[in-house]
Amino acid sequence: MPDQPIPRPTASEIRSQMMRGGPGRPGKIEKARNPRRALVRLIPYLKPYSLILIFVFAFILASTVLGLIGPYLMGQAIDKFIAVKKIAGLATIALWMLAAFVLGNLCDLASGWLMASVSQKALKGVRHDLFGHLQTLSLKFFDSNTAGELMSRLTNDIDAINQAVSQNVVSLVASVFSMAGILIAMFIMNVWLTLAALAVVPLMLWFTQFVAKYTREGFRELQKHLGEMTSVTEEAISGQRVIKAFRRNDSVIEAFQRSNQDVYKAGVYANTYALLLMPLSNQLGNLFVITIAGLGGYLALKGLVTIGTIAAFISYGRSFVNPLRQLSNIYNAIQGALAGAERVFEVIDTQPEIDDAPEAATLQKVKGHVTFTNVKFSYEPGKPIIKNMSLEAKPGQIVALVGPTGAGKTTIVNLLNRFYDVDAGEIQIDGRDIRQIKKDDLRRQLGLVLQDTFLFSASVMENIRYGRLEATDEEVIAAAKMADADLFIQKLPQGYQTMLSERASNLSQGQRQMLSIARAILADPSILILDEATSSVDTRTEVRIQNALLLLMKGRTSFVIAHRLSTIQDADLLLVIKDGEIVEKGTHQQLLNQQGFYHHLYLSQFKGEQI
Repeated sequence: MPDQPIPRPTASEIRSQMMRGGPGRPGKIEKARNPRRALVRLIPYLKPYSLILIFVFAFILASTVLGLIGPYLMGQAIDKFIAVKKIAGLATIALWMLAAFVLGNLCDLASGWLMASVSQKALKGVRHDLFGHLQTLSLKFFDSNTAGELMSRLTNDIDAINQAVSQNVVSLVASVFSMAGILIAMFIMNVWLTLAALAVVPLMLWFTQFVAKYTREGFRELQKHLGEMTSVTEEAISGQRVIKAFRRNDSVIEAFQRSNQDVYKAGVYANTYALLLMPLSNQLGNLFVITIAGLGGYLALKGLVTIGTIAAFISYGRSFVNPLRQLSNIYNAIQGALAGAERVFEVIDTQPEIDDAPEAATLQKVKGHVTFTNVKFSYEPGKPIIKNMSLEAKPGQIVALVGPTGAGKTTIVNLLNRFYDVDAGEIQIDGRDIRQIKKDDLRRQLGLVLQDTFLFSASVMENIRYGRLEATDEEVIAAAKMADADLFIQKLPQGYQTMLSERASNLSQGQRQMLSIARAILADPSILILDEATSSVDTRTEVRIQNALLLLMKGRTSFVIAHRLSTIQDADLLLVIKDGEIVEKGTHQQLLNQQGFYHHLYLSQFKGEQI
């Protein structure tokens, strides 16, 4: 009579189980600080699929019962047919066993498929909430959290939750149901055989935990060295120009060899323990069977049990070993998933520092009268960046902000856009505190061109249209012409339909800057902000763009940050910023005549004087 097939984990499965840990930290089993709270937070995402979950657990229960039927029928076949050499009825019972195994596997397939579907639907909601909430958070949050860490929460953490919900939870429930059912069946059949079999369980648990501990440590170390080797490789590939220029090929190869050797040693250690777990676990499983066979044989000789009962016990025992061996890995994986869920909900629970006030009003077309009144601001407590600053920009004025690096010029722009809120004082547009204006309405009136240009992996046309999504192709092209970008765009392989690579690396810095300017032109803002907008273009192109920008700035209040003082000589008002304070203000000629700090800055650019 065929024995029940026993699924044995492969070495790769063991490695994946041992390596699965805290999301974003490969190989590290990280436990949630408050697993119950994390679980409670996940429940609302699963609640809409309660009916499907009921079917999942029903299929798991059915699979467990069907799994118990097979060994029982095998024992009956031995006692009632094989032992007494009775052929009639043996085929029937064999068919019932086959039916039980096939239906059990179908129930496993159904429960796995349904749970995977529920998992994906629930995590779709988690991803939606997490990504949507990220869009509401202020720049301060992104300043204090790296992009890699946030990406890890969107991918690795949620993937760990998916693995736990779609696979580990089903495996855990199935293991618990299976072990409980087997124990009940075994106790009903024979108490003494059951107690003898259970005596081996503590040894199996201890050994599994012992080997699993060293295997996890080994793979954690392996992942660390793999990360280091990846870093060496990435730097070597991306820095080829520098490596070749300084003839450092040999030193790079040596660095890679050292890192490669570390990976080799860690890999041998980790895989040795991973491969050790499977055969030794099987031997302990055999010990489990030997115990049953030995005691069962003795009891059979005494006439206390039948041969069929022993055969059924052996089959139950072998079925009992596998889930027992997997429980610790399943538990660790679920703990890691709950830790990942905690990190996801930490972000979702983060309150936006910049938000619309309850009474925030809409803002239509504005005149552009901007005032700062006694404004104070610091990114970190105790380190003021803007110190009691007051300024006024009248409608249509071009206001230039000049000063050394770190003086606070870009911070003024950040505060005006309300990327950050002031610590004290007030910023007004047309007499209205910007904190009392809806953020979207405020920023719709502001056109911003940053020194660090960001373009998306989309077509040139789509990147310019980002300034105003409803703009026609003709309006996009007109904006590009005004920014002096049309000429180089026409020379691209597909013109305006040319797809830009990641961060537009297939364009020069100057070309990226011109597209950014075209995007701001298309937005047609009431207030224009140029933060080193022409810093990355050649002098000839800069002159053409400056002429275009002068046309654009006409009738608009404009704030211009520039280190090249020659580009802002025609500004209506120059504000000289130093250490977060306005130390001088006036026109270009007035400030030169004062022979103060601006005069010093101006001469330093043309005479090479050190500041």
